[in-house]
Amino acid sequence: MTESVLLIATDDPILTSDFMIELERQVRALDAYGSYDAWSAAKVLDPYILTKERKREIPLVGDPDDVTISRVKAFYNAIASLIEKECGQMAVPLVSLTHEGFGRALITVGKLVVMEKTLRDVHRFGFPSASKLKDEADKLLAVALEIIGAHPKAAGM
Repeated sequence: MTESVLLIATDDPILTSDFMIELERQVRALDAYGSYDAWSAAKVLDPYILTKERKREIPLVGDPDDVTISRVKAFYNAIASLIEKECGQMAVPLVSLTHEGFGRALITVGKLVVMEKTLRDVHRFGFPSASKLKDEADKLLAVALEIIGAHPKAAGM
């Protein structure tokens, strides 16, 4: 991305939400070389924001690079971590992608699939704003916790 302006303000209160803190933690955990060590939370999470202008810079058809795939995995890892925190059972995320960026993301708790999302055009994975990013994660988390509540035996509770 040629745009160097951060789309999340460093003092944005959304960065203090449970999901954004966990997402930042997951992104930093996947940073094997410590490239993000000196970066602010806003800079670490900024690539998740794809405005119309940023999307225009990405081709309609393309294969996702390793950084983008890591970003997708960190997103679902963060949701799984919050599910685990809420219900006390291990939540296991699985992201399966073809080299063309199509696939599926699943999160299981015990023998129960609590989240399933079909992934398409992963090379363009992102959200219009930080609040949309958080809203999508909160929605997935709420549905997963509802499923666990409805089927506690299958979840191993």
